[in-house]
Amino acid sequence: RAARAATARAVARASEAGADTVVVALAADSGCGKSTFMRRMISLFGGDASPPAGGNPDSNTLISDTTTVICLDDYHMYDRAGRKETNTTALNGDVGQNFDMMHEQVKALKDGEGVDKQIYNHVTGVFDAPEKIESPEILVIEGLHPWYDKRVDDLVDFKIYLDISDEIKFAWKIQRDMAERGHSLESIKASIEARKPDFDKYVDPQKQTADIVIEVLPTQLIPDDTEGKVIRVRMIQKEGVADFEPCYLFDEGSTISWIPCGRKLTCSYPGIKFFYGPDTYYGQEVSVLEMDGQFDKLEELIYVESHLSNTSSKFYGEVTQQMLKYSDFPGSNNGTGLFQTLCGLKVRAKYEALSKKEVAAVSA
Repeated sequence: RAARAATARAVARASEAGADTVVVALAADSGCGKSTFMRRMISLFGGDASPPAGGNPDSNTLISDTTTVICLDDYHMYDRAGRKETNTTALNGDVGQNFDMMHEQVKALKDGEGVDKQIYNHVTGVFDAPEKIESPEILVIEGLHPWYDKRVDDLVDFKIYLDISDEIKFAWKIQRDMAERGHSLESIKASIEARKPDFDKYVDPQKQTADIVIEVLPTQLIPDDTEGKVIRVRMIQKEGVADFEPCYLFDEGSTISWIPCGRKLTCSYPGIKFFYGPDTYYGQEVSVLEMDGQFDKLEELIYVESHLSNTSSKFYGEVTQQMLKYSDFPGSNNGTGLFQTLCGLKVRAKYEALSKKEVAAVSA
């Protein structure tokens, strides 16, 4: 049944004259929350996302009614043993990634054609047999280098970069690897330092041309905080992008600092602080929306939502509804969850503008 449904979708797609697939790209380092972001985003298009029916249980691909998410690890040039033999990291944009294959297959999917895509098995560290991927209405490519290659960059309709500061990466990795995996502090530091040169050279520069950057930084509410449990998150929105209107707080173009804690928003220590204002980012005009701190009661987010404009929501309360719906996801009580949700709404609006189709609001 699933195979017949996939074939029917493919036939329907092929019959739509000029219906190019909309390509969304998400760039971030490993372990920075890409998978959580993906689930928040594609949920706004309806349907349950799951690996290809009847396929490899270790597939990295997620498919729903209208969306397909491809993990770009599937385009590694070498498997785990090969990287060790060649002393190459997966972050190396010169030799670590098969950009010819990535370009060929992303272009084919955008043009409405199916592809046989290899699978990088994260469990075994080798490449598994290819899986058949049909052209979707929305293709999301996520990984280390989604628009590093100029040919692929030219195919992308909207670009998002998750920028986790070194301090927060370190704090998160300590929490995960020391508490859950028993790694030593020295081994964690060595792992981070070994990756940093290639990350700085090949991955990080992509943020300069992103349409939205979600930046995760240490809190400014707790002096000299090193735990990373309370964070400051900035949503950097590029101005002048077609079919994209930046979200703003209170008054568009103004500079606003807002501490909403009080009768309508419960705030325990260290509280919550919002900021909004115009800025420049690598020489480009941007609007910045910032949240420092975390929510005590997520349902009270509706108070904050009432002061946000240009959210691209279908109805008042949709932002809060989506946050409550996925309240068990990491980051749901802070700015990462809020801004990932807002970013997902912007992707939906971009798709509607490009496809000339309207997406129905998803029920709670």
